Amino acid sequence: MKNKKTVISWMLYDFGNSAFATTIMAAVLPVFYYDVAAVGLKESLATSYWGYSQSIAVLIVAVLAPFLGAISDYSAAKKKFLRFFAYMGIIASVLLAFVGEGDYLFASILLIVGTIGFSSANIFYDAFLPEIADEEDIDKVSSGGFAVGYIGGGVLLAINILMILKYQWFGMPNATVASQVSFATVGVWWFIFSLPLFKNIREEKKTAVKRNQSYMKIGFARVTSTFREIKQYKHLLIFLLAFWMYNDGISTIIKMATIYGRDIGIDANALIAALLITQFVGIPCTFFFGWLAKKITAKKALYITLYAYMGIVILGYFMSSALHFYLLAICVGIVQGGAQSLSRSIYGRMVPEDKHAEFFGFYGISSKFAAIFGPFLFGVVGQLTGSSRLAIVSLVFFFIAGIILLRFVNIEKGVEEARRHTTPVGKVEVKPR
Repeated sequence: MKNKKTVISWMLYDFGNSAFATTIMAAVLPVFYYDVAAVGLKESLATSYWGYSQSIAVLIVAVLAPFLGAISDYSAAKKKFLRFFAYMGIIASVLLAFVGEGDYLFASILLIVGTIGFSSANIFYDAFLPEIADEEDIDKVSSGGFAVGYIGGGVLLAINILMILKYQWFGMPNATVASQVSFATVGVWWFIFSLPLFKNIREEKKTAVKRNQSYMKIGFARVTSTFREIKQYKHLLIFLLAFWMYNDGISTIIKMATIYGRDIGIDANALIAALLITQFVGIPCTFFFGWLAKKITAKKALYITLYAYMGIVILGYFMSSALHFYLLAICVGIVQGGAQSLSRSIYGRMVPEDKHAEFFGFYGISSKFAAIFGPFLFGVVGQLTGSSRLAIVSLVFFFIAGIILLRFVNIEKGVEEARRHTTPVGKVEVKPR
């Protein structure tokens, strides 16, 4: 391992920012938005406005991602961009504490700003992975980051849920105030655990080049160049397509699980408990897949997670009780972190040395746009058949397609392709390791 202190600092950032994903994106804010911020609106409007807010945020991040990555690679400013967007998300989280009844527009704006900060910062966070980890340790470090993220996001979510359910214990007048305080805790938690990364991480030095264009023009030029050049990285491209497919299935399970559970009559408290189960089961299991990747290769370990997901959606068809939902939550927790961390480390191996942030920007785009088609297929199948159970089974398609494409990926050849090619656009010279 290159520098243990740097790696730990890198992981602690995931420990901190994962609270945004759990408390704000997944558990507390959606309910608060519906019950408090959108009070007075028709139920359908409240749901629609929440969906629009999510879509706008994802679209902005997807459009910005490749430009931000390209610009940061050219300017060697990943750390500056990471800090800027992290602070954006942190501030938005704290400001959510001031959202009250009827403030749905304010809440939507803060959700959009916070999501942009969270997702954009992760582009630069991910791009540091190949720089802080040796090739033989990259699976272990990537898995460790996800596992630590599960711990951080899960611990604060558990505290916040306890605070909301037992607000009297914390000296608060009601659950609404407790929810508002929980949003502020996300910002504070995220900020505290970001400090080690901001202090200890160092970017690889690059040859200084005089700039005679704006960063936006340079970013556009590099993005255009990447679209032209990506065909040179055959195995990287195939892996991206495979990732796009199976990650579509994974993200749809995450987004639609609560709605599906409610549709078959599972209590809201059980759904929240299941989310906590997934978080804490994911901690040791993510570490396990990092270890397993060293024993049987990352690609074979990734196959295991994808076949498991196929089993999960098939079993989901037969689910009928809260107990079944808990069992499936455990299954998701076992494989979710492994699938995500192994995908990131495999991709990181095949990324060219001087395009870390730029190519991770494309990786981010894949995961963002992947969130579109799965829920759409889920909705269409459910509408046409009148059965959400058939809709959940339809997600098998994404995992089958991903597995088939993954079979054409040769990681070793992908690594060699990355080493052979250099990037003329941006004129950045990076010495090979």
